Amino acid sequence: MRAGKIASLCLVLIVAAVGAVLSLLATSLPWLASMHPVLRLCLTFLGLATVSAAILLPLGTTLDRTVARLRSYIEATGTERRTATFWGPKWARPITRALIGAVEQFRQREQMLTNELREVQIRHRVSEAERRQIESVLHVLRDAVLVTNAFGDIVIVNEAAGRILGFDHTQALHQPLEQFVDDECLCQLINETAETANFADRRHVEHEISVPDGQGDKEQTLLFLVTLACLENHKREVGGVVTILHDLTRVREISQMKTDFVSKASHELRTPLSSIRAYVEMLVDGEATDEESRQEFYRIIQNETERLGRLIDNMLNISRIEAGIVQIERENVDIKHLITRAIDTLEPEASQKQITLNSKMAEVDLSVEGDCDMLFQVVLNLVSNAVKYTPAGGRVTVAADSDNLTRSVVVSVSDTGLGIPPDAIGKIFDKFYRVENYKRVAKGTGLGLSLCKHIVETLHHGQVGVESKLGMGSKFWVTIPMRYAGSQAA
Repeated sequence: MRAGKIASLCLVLIVAAVGAVLSLLATSLPWLASMHPVLRLCLTFLGLATVSAAILLPLGTTLDRTVARLRSYIEATGTERRTATFWGPKWARPITRALIGAVEQFRQREQMLTNELREVQIRHRVSEAERRQIESVLHVLRDAVLVTNAFGDIVIVNEAAGRILGFDHTQALHQPLEQFVDDECLCQLINETAETANFADRRHVEHEISVPDGQGDKEQTLLFLVTLACLENHKREVGGVVTILHDLTRVREISQMKTDFVSKASHELRTPLSSIRAYVEMLVDGEATDEESRQEFYRIIQNETERLGRLIDNMLNISRIEAGIVQIERENVDIKHLITRAIDTLEPEASQKQITLNSKMAEVDLSVEGDCDMLFQVVLNLVSNAVKYTPAGGRVTVAADSDNLTRSVVVSVSDTGLGIPPDAIGKIFDKFYRVENYKRVAKGTGLGLSLCKHIVETLHHGQVGVESKLGMGSKFWVTIPMRYAGSQAA
């Protein structure tokens, strides 16, 4: 039942009750007094009810319509909304006008709040997209990034930080720093930076951290440049600390390698130059009094000059290969022919030491795609080293065969020489490295094996290795692919 009708009925009942009371008071009227009291009460009640219904029912219907139209107006949205009109009788229009005004204010407020909510949602989505982008960038970085808030909780961390500091970065967010970072010194640096509240300057500290080496439970110590800076919040107070760890280990190693290279190169260059200068000074001073002495001096100067030239050429070749500026002309190279050339070239030197040179080549095609001159230099260097470090009466064997599994040619040079100490096997292919006890046995620059490694592995994408036991000889081997996949600069 509608609200207007309910109100009308209530009013009728109230008026009827009032009429009943009044009928009791009307007993003083003569014509009513003669009537039976019950009849008189009923007559009074019916009269008042009829009058009240005639007045209140139209009024209730009018109010009901007004309320219904007002409710329809309130529920209307968008294009359904109509221009506000003031319904009902004139005496009710101020009420409807006030209600409509309140509804319009409410609607304006609702629309304003809806627009603000939409703006907040848009800004939130934009912020979320920017946050994901920033996180993606941070995870790509090789440097470790760690951001803590004013309470020492981790709020931003990338994968590199988790890997270096040894924790799962996905579980560290909004957790205390000390709970995941075991490095007390690093935690102390972060806390001290927060206490200084210095927003203008950044703090740079070199710090060593032990991290897993990726091989079992072993650890390696790496050197990091730790950069720390305070973050300012909206109250211009310390809102947190950003920490960046940049790995300096490789930079220091390269710097040390450059220093060692310059030192060793200077030493190797000084030796032939000193010999050349000494013999030139003796010639200038006239110490070679006869032609035979002068020819001996000339021969020594020539040999040292050639040694110096080989040293410089090897240094330049290695540097060019490492820099990636060497392009080789690939052609079909017969490894059998290269081995035969190398043996013929070194046969006189081997004969002087009574060393036997043997070759064992499989009766198959041993051709590869590569640079003929460079591959010949590899074979020649390996055979030459075997002859140098094999005592008189020894034996050097050069073998070649094909490996169908890897589609490559395997060349090995075995000798019955001095062998290589176990602690030197891992360094034998380093630049300028020579076994200390063997320096008096034979002269060398320490660049031959390094050059061979670069030619085989960098330029021809093969492999090089050594097997040796001290006092029982050595076996150097190289594998070269038969077909080169692709054409590219070294």
